[in-house]
Amino acid sequence: MTEMLDPATRSHLAKAAEALHDEFAEIFSKQTIERYLKESIDLLGESKISTYVPVLAHRFARERLRALAQTEGAIPKTQPEILFVCVQNAGRSQMAAGLVTLRSRGTVRVRSAGSVPAEAVNPRVAEVMAELGVDLAEAFPKPLTDEVVRAADVVITMGCGDACPIYPGKRYEDWVVADPAEAQSLEEVRAIRDDIDRRVRVLLGELGVETDG
Repeated sequence: MTEMLDPATRSHLAKAAEALHDEFAEIFSKQTIERYLKESIDLLGESKISTYVPVLAHRFARERLRALAQTEGAIPKTQPEILFVCVQNAGRSQMAAGLVTLRSRGTVRVRSAGSVPAEAVNPRVAEVMAELGVDLAEAFPKPLTDEVVRAADVVITMGCGDACPIYPGKRYEDWVVADPAEAQSLEEVRAIRDDIDRRVRVLLGELGVETDG
């Protein structure tokens, strides 16, 4: 996909690479950082995300590099890390990640991904999350990658089958939760949100994380 980008976009991506190098220079080589950025662009391209390529590619590559650094022990963990995976990463997993951040007051590191990512977060999902004060304006569907699974302590799947690789020493759960993409009304999406919220509170409690009550 990178060969198809216009010169202006390529320039922005070069700046993104510089920013990543400044952040991870003590951990990864320039070649590794550039490879992850290129791979991230290609993966997002496969997800049909064509707007804001430099911004999204930078954020996606940064998340992947941070996860890789954690698995290699270069970045220490101070709290359990949770990964939510659904099919499109446009509804259930986005809500779960947002609710973990909300209920843990941002003390838990959480990621989300999709086995077949959509182009954008479901607008009705964003609307019902905004009702709780969770802003998903900058959230975007991301492909599932190996390093984010390896970095997680807890992996929660929601309807994505066996798409998630299994690694020893991690806690895996499959939550049977309705898909908001199939909901007929905003009220049904709220009910899905509340179902996930209850499950998130239980999970955080089991992990010994203090919640907002």
